[in-house]
Amino acid sequence: MTDTSDKLPLEMLYHRAEQQPEDVYLRQPKDGHWHEYSWSQVLEQASRLVAGLQTLGLEPGDKVALLSKNCAEWFICDFALQMGGFVSVPIYPTAGADTVRYVLEHSESRAIITGKLDDPQVQAPGIPDSMIRIAMPYPSTLHTQHDWGSMLAHEPVAQPPAPASDRLMTLVYTSGSTGNPKGVMIEFGTYAAACRGIVETAGLNSEDRAFSYLPLSHITERVYVLGASLYGGVQVGFAQSLDTFIEDVKTISPTVFISVPRLWTNFRSRILEKLPQNKLDLLLKIPFISNLVKKKIRAGLGLNDARILGCGSAPVSPSLLRWYEQLDMPITEAWGMTENLAYSTLNYPYRSDKVGTVGKPGVHVDIRIADNGEILCRCPGMMRGYYKQESATRETLQDAWLHTGDQGQLDEDGYLTITGRLKDAFKTAKGKYVLPVPIEAMLTDNALIEQACVIGSGQAQPVALVQLAEGTDLQHKGPIAEQLDATLGHINRQLESHQRLGGILIMQKPWTIENDIMTPTLKIKRHLLEQHYADLDQRWPQGRIVLWEQDLPEKT
Repeated sequence: MTDTSDKLPLEMLYHRAEQQPEDVYLRQPKDGHWHEYSWSQVLEQASRLVAGLQTLGLEPGDKVALLSKNCAEWFICDFALQMGGFVSVPIYPTAGADTVRYVLEHSESRAIITGKLDDPQVQAPGIPDSMIRIAMPYPSTLHTQHDWGSMLAHEPVAQPPAPASDRLMTLVYTSGSTGNPKGVMIEFGTYAAACRGIVETAGLNSEDRAFSYLPLSHITERVYVLGASLYGGVQVGFAQSLDTFIEDVKTISPTVFISVPRLWTNFRSRILEKLPQNKLDLLLKIPFISNLVKKKIRAGLGLNDARILGCGSAPVSPSLLRWYEQLDMPITEAWGMTENLAYSTLNYPYRSDKVGTVGKPGVHVDIRIADNGEILCRCPGMMRGYYKQESATRETLQDAWLHTGDQGQLDEDGYLTITGRLKDAFKTAKGKYVLPVPIEAMLTDNALIEQACVIGSGQAQPVALVQLAEGTDLQHKGPIAEQLDATLGHINRQLESHQRLGGILIMQKPWTIENDIMTPTLKIKRHLLEQHYADLDQRWPQGRIVLWEQDLPEKT
């Protein structure tokens, strides 16, 4: 077997196309039919696309943006941009026009390739008329000067050598939870190191199948799915639409399925709608029936073949992980950042006694805790720096260590627990600091609460803003209020006096990407909620548990 330990991503594509040319690599549903692409077909289409891009006057080093939901063509575009020596600039397919405009201008992109979009007219105003536009073959894309068919009509280029390992491969913009997104500069060599690390740690191989639906514009999907597919030979399938999502998962039957806390919570809610918790608990106590129930639940989600279930991007409640564990669906929690290519710690192989941690460092990753509690990371897969932000780069990268901004603790086995972010800590009117993240974790242990945000800078006591789990019936306010009040009392008995919550506000209006409260990676923009409710102690209604009906902050 050929050693691939030192190959760059483009060399891995060449290697796969040579060694297994007819093996199916990508599976894309379109118009109700599945389209399959072999390794050699993917390479050929990428070779034709790069020839088309070159005829448009694009030169090595030029930035080219990608704006699309996940699809086979996204992979092909990424490979073509590498072959042409272009720098890819992925943009979240849910980004608004202002974000699209900012990323295009800040990155100095010369062209944009657009594809599957839910509402392309939302992004259209953010793209300059003068920019070169190319469209993937989907009816939901933007109107462009150049279509996919004409671009692939060019003769394929000969396989160019892979760019040097220290050459800039991509600019991946952060989700912008505290302001404008930063452009993280990632080189070919560091990307390769992160991909090899996850493949080695998780033992991924050509027998595995992945389902790609988390945004490829986010570094996690780019490394754990796209990158792992190259280095592990993993087959990848995609979703046609939200309506067909579960059926598409069932068709692919992934062995590796990575998600976010919100989707795992939604899956649980759907299961409990059909099988209430008390009935589920009863069935799980009956040995023979228990196995049938577990198997049926997994099959209903399309995950009966999944050997690795993952969760990341945002904090997840330990109680949610325990709930899935009772169904023999252990979920590996992982932690990382765009700045270290999302590969740093993970609870794999899964250890039940380490639920509540984000796992231990992967291969070739070092983690240590600074004197102020900040988590520092050192690994081969780290960013070069922030594009056009030298001072921010110097603050974040010091003496080869990445200063993450997260706070945490390492146990005796080297497993990491996140306790909060340095910038999230706030002082109440009593002048003492409150770390909101551990309190939020205690709140989301209650299955009624899907999301929580603890605020209270300058106020007498911190308070919790919460979103209830999908499907919660607010017609029964009394029992809900009683449960939440019991949770509030239980939490406050564990906290010091200055940390105790003054109350819980149930937010009726959802926190979404569209109303700008959530980032594209589903992180809460804490600073916006903190600003909007800065005087909450002066307008707090009667009672400890309040159904809040006032407006959310205006989108900025």
